[in-house]
Formats: sequence, C-alpha cells, structure tokens
Amino acid sequence: MGKDRQPSVVIAGGGIGGLSAALGLARAGCRVTVLEQAEQFGEIGAGIQIGPNAFHALDYLGVGPEARAVAVYIDRLVMMDGRSGDEIAGIPVDDVFRTRFGNPYAVVHRADLHGVLLNACRASPSVMLVNRQRVVGYENTPDGAQARTQGGEIFAGDAVVGCDGVRSKIREQITGGDPLRLSGHVAYRAVLPIEDMPRDLRWNAATLWAGPKCHMVHYPLQGWKTFNLVATFVTSVENVGSNEPGTREEVLSRFGDIVPRARKLLEIPTEWRRWVLADRDPIENWTDGRVTLLGDAAHPTHQYFAQGACMAMEDAVCLADRVGNSGGDFHSAFLSYQENRIVRTYRVVLSSRMLGRFYHAEGVERRIRNSILGAKTPEEFYNGLQWLYSGTGLAA
Repeated sequence: MGKDRQPSVVIAGGGIGGLSAALGLARAGCRVTVLEQAEQFGEIGAGIQIGPNAFHALDYLGVGPEARAVAVYIDRLVMMDGRSGDEIAGIPVDDVFRTRFGNPYAVVHRADLHGVLLNACRASPSVMLVNRQRVVGYENTPDGAQARTQGGEIFAGDAVVGCDGVRSKIREQITGGDPLRLSGHVAYRAVLPIEDMPRDLRWNAATLWAGPKCHMVHYPLQGWKTFNLVATFVTSVENVGSNEPGTREEVLSRFGDIVPRARKLLEIPTEWRRWVLADRDPIENWTDGRVTLLGDAAHPTHQYFAQGACMAMEDAVCLADRVGNSGGDFHSAFLSYQENRIVRTYRVVLSSRMLGRFYHAEGVERRIRNSILGAKTPEEFYNGLQWLYSGTGLAA
C-alpha cells in the first residue's frame, strides 16, 4: 500500500457495531464501505442500557453529545423479588456513580442510538453506506481482502471486518462453523406508551423483577414517552428465531408466580416480539489475514449483563486505535485488537450466562441471592463493577 493512498476497509453489517466500527476507522484515516443486507439502514428491537464504558466509547467516536441527547438518565438499578414484591437491592446511578466512573448510566431506544451513529456515518466523507448487500463470505487477496455478497458482487479493500451478528457468515468461514449455544431462554419484548404504563410502576429506574425460571425488566424511553418491557423465561424451544411474533398467552403462562403488581404489566401489550436467546462458546482467534470480527460476530452474549451493544462499541474503539497505529499493517493490527479484547468480552459472555441462573433462582438459591445482594452497600456494588464500567476499549 502506497504511503499516500488512503487505506480502505469493507465492513459486513450496518448495525450498532458496524456503524461504530465505520466511525472509528474513518477517524483512523480509513475509507470505509459498510454493507447492510436490509432494504434500508435501521435497527429492530426496543430499549438497551448504556453503561459509562459505552459513553466512553461514544465520546471517542465523536457522537457522545448526540447519544446523550436521546438517552434517559435513570436514578437507580433495582432488583425486585417477583415472589414477594420486596426490593432485593438497588444501585444508585447518581452523581456519586457518575463521578466514580466518569460518565452516566442511561437507557435508550436501540433505534435512536443507531440513528445517531447512522447520521454521523452519513455526514462523514470517508464512509459509504450500501444496502441490500448480504455478505456470504470473504477472501484474502495479495493486496488486501474482499467481501462476497449473496448477489455475487465483490467489494474489495485493504481489509474486511465482519460485524454481521450472531449468525455471522464471516465467522463461519473463519472458524469452519462453530455451533450456536442455546440458553433455554426466550425474551419477549414490547414498548408501552407512557399512558399505558401503570402509575405505580413509572419508576425512573431500570427495574428487574426476579422470579422462578423467569424475570422481567422495565424502564422509561424516548423522553418518558414510552416504557420498555422485556419478559424472559426458561423454555424448551430449540430454534434460534429472532424478532418473531409472540403470544400474550405464552408470556402470562410463564409468570404465574409473580406478584400481581408486576404481572399486570404483562397483560397490557397488544403486540409482543420474541427472541430465542443464544450465544457461542469463546474462541481463541477472530482473525484470518486481513479479516477480523467485531461485536456479536466475535462474542455473542446473552442480554443479562446489558453489555452486548456496549462491547461492540468498545471493540470499535480498540480496532480503530490499533489500525490507526499500525502503519497500514492490518494483519498485525487485527491480532493486537483481538488480543486486547478477548478476555474482557468473554468475561462478559460467561458472566451473562451465570446471571441467567442468578435472576431465575428459586428455593434456597433465591434466599441466598437475596441475602447476598441485600447486604451490599452502593460502594460495594461499585467496586464489583469497576472492571466493567471503567473500560474504554483502549486498555493495553
């Protein structure tokens, strides 16, 4: 690659991870092409939680103020006992929390955050967005790498980054096809207009009601115009569907042991969307030559730690930093990037698996969980989260 030529990168996938990678690589001096399989760039889903570590990443990517403008700033993270209706524990995310971790904790509609990243990509002269392009494979070439689409088109660059999600075709080629690992859990999601949210539950908190083999989460979104609602439960479903229609009857049948105050929430939505939750076991390598993985393609995780999107944005920061300091050596940059990210991201993956059991505890395990969490001070909670929320993606 000539010293005067701008390096180019092809990104497979235009979700939060792909657009974050595009912004980071553009800041590192690259010309970026983002390939998205959908008819248009956008996001499905509902609310997500954004920890301080994600705001660190958004600041690095140059969209921190815009992201803050679409977020809702909650007062606490709360766990309730769904059987008794009692509060188990609460973590303040107030000024003390912000000072400790250098940024706030917030909740945001996934589409709003994606829109912030998309607008920044559209405004960048170094980013080209191409939709209706489903990437099905890649090839390393003497001069770089190229992505191949389902329609037979070839997009060539100096490197390729697979940001194509939990069913990544780029990952499948790198690994030879490692299996999805089903959690045995299904998440139902809905968004309620604020007027439909019971007044006695309109808390400015990310609230989790923990029940036997089930839990539910709710928090405000979109300037308090809506509330996000997620109901998760253990199931024998074995497919790996996502964003499927769900039934009210199935949700209600799994939450029979939850106190009426919380269960009444599940009776309100007229439309549910269902996701069967799956992740993958950790792998030692994400990179093949000038091709690497990012976000869910590299380390798909369950939702329980609320860190999937956050980890993808951190990945983008680390990737951009390593590429920017590589002198055009993408292979070395990618190896350095993955070495930096593997332990941290897989700690989140494995911790999320454990939290699934923690949230769904029953019998003596439930009593132990409530006793341990109920005895903790805010400072003790903060100490336990230091490793996570202080991260930026740039640690050596």
